[in-house]
Parts: sequence; structure tokens; C-alpha cells
Amino acid sequence: MKFFAVLALCVVGAIAAPLSADQAATVRSSWAGVKHNEVDILHAVFKDHPDIQARFPQFAGKDLESLVDTAAFATHAGRIVGFISEIVALVGNEANAPAMATLVNELAASHHNRGISKAQFNEFRASLVTYLSSHASWNDATAAAWTAGLDNIFGMIFAHL
Repeated sequence: MKFFAVLALCVVGAIAAPLSADQAATVRSSWAGVKHNEVDILHAVFKDHPDIQARFPQFAGKDLESLVDTAAFATHAGRIVGFISEIVALVGNEANAPAMATLVNELAASHHNRGISKAQFNEFRASLVTYLSSHASWNDATAAAWTAGLDNIFGMIFAHL
């Protein structure tokens, strides 16, 4: 177990250089404007990529529009957005790298065990960025900050898939 912790920290150090203070502030600011739209965010992901919806047993094969108002959908959307919120709160501070590594490693392991592919992670990422760019204050600096942050996080995830 100790080996994996050291390995995780090495991966984080190699991949996840912290965002600059300005980039971190930009990510936090843009996320603050949408983080309460949990259901809308997950709806956008599922609408863009029905193959992702099919990976959730409780949602597979069901009409997306009928799911949006259910407690199960809201609960899962809250978990996904909550994870992103935790990561956003940690970005920009190198001292937070071990906490980020723990969160990302747990996510990667649980999704690896369910057979989630890199392609599906990339689909999720594309939908998230599309949602952000149309619902948050967005410009070139915002896009660059999110790209850098997401590159770091997805690099850590992909190291485990």
C-alpha cells in the first residue's frame, strides 16, 4: 500500500503541476457560476453521450427526460459535481497534491473496475467543457485554465486505466 501511495505522488508530481494562482482563481470563479446546476450538467453529458448514460445501471435504457426530475438522478448528479467541486477547491496549491491524488486515484479505480474507457472519460470531459463554455463566464483565459486543469486530472486518471 505504501508503494502505491508513493507511486501516486510521483504521478501527481509528474503530471499535475499546480495551476497558477490566476488560473486557479479563474477555474474557481467559472465553476462557482455553475456548480449548483448538478442536474443540468449530468443531463447535458447524458444527452451528448447516451453511451455514458448506458453505463449507469439505474439509468440505462430509460428516457433521459423522465430521469431528470428523479431523486436518483439528482443524487448521482450531486456526487459527480461534488467531486469536481472538491478538485476545484484544491487546485492551485502544490500542498494539495496528495489530497488530489487520493481523490483522483479513488475515482480512477472505481471507474476502471466498472470498465469505463478513456474514450468515455474524454466524452464526459468534452460535454463538461461545452456546458461550462455556454453557462459560465468564458474567454480564452478561462478555456486555457480549464484545459490545463483537466489535462492534469485526466492524465492522472488515465495513468490508472
